[in-house]
Amino acid sequence: MIPIRVMVVDDQELLRSSLRTVLAADARIEVTHVAADGGAAIEIVRRHRLDVVLMDIRMPRMDGVAATAEIVRIAPATRVLMLTTFDADELVVAAIRAGASGYLTKDVRPATLAQAVCDVASGTAALAPGVAATVLGLVRQVPPRRAAALDGLTPREAEVFGLLARGHSNAEIGALLVLSENTVKTHVKAILLKLELRDRVHAVIHAYENGLVAPDELTG
Repeated sequence: MIPIRVMVVDDQELLRSSLRTVLAADARIEVTHVAADGGAAIEIVRRHRLDVVLMDIRMPRMDGVAATAEIVRIAPATRVLMLTTFDADELVVAAIRAGASGYLTKDVRPATLAQAVCDVASGTAALAPGVAATVLGLVRQVPPRRAAALDGLTPREAEVFGLLARGHSNAEIGALLVLSENTVKTHVKAILLKLELRDRVHAVIHAYENGLVAPDELTG
């Protein structure tokens, strides 16, 4: 098994060390780099292939939101998982809009953090409880439905997308549509590619912004 290559970015040396120790305890993960601010993180991403960047939001010189936007631009395959003591709505929205694939608070349990890194690396979103509803709830009015939002999808893919956007897991989608989980995974991969979406978090946002789903339709 090839380990997931991770960089930890935080301006506090003690926390960087602690996070590295926690993640290194999981055989699926290899912490290859650490950085003290967003600018340093970007330079490392330019020179090295990374699967996941574990990113703090508030740091000197360049914060995590700005760094995330640049990392997503220069290394589209690299996923960013935000980890912070702050859970203010504006920060959650800014981080996810910048391209973050997940958002957790620093009081998360070690096992949960390690699993979140693995989930994000595999293309699954990782969100602290209530974050998805928070992000969508900030948009006060449901926009008009845009048919173009599903351009290019087959009828089956559109069905899968509708359930994905409501927060259903692959297993749940398979049960509802009588499909194998592997078939659902194939459809999800095709949907994200056709709609140019990074992951499931951004699929939910895309669906909501185009009037395809409302916040009260989200599961969980």
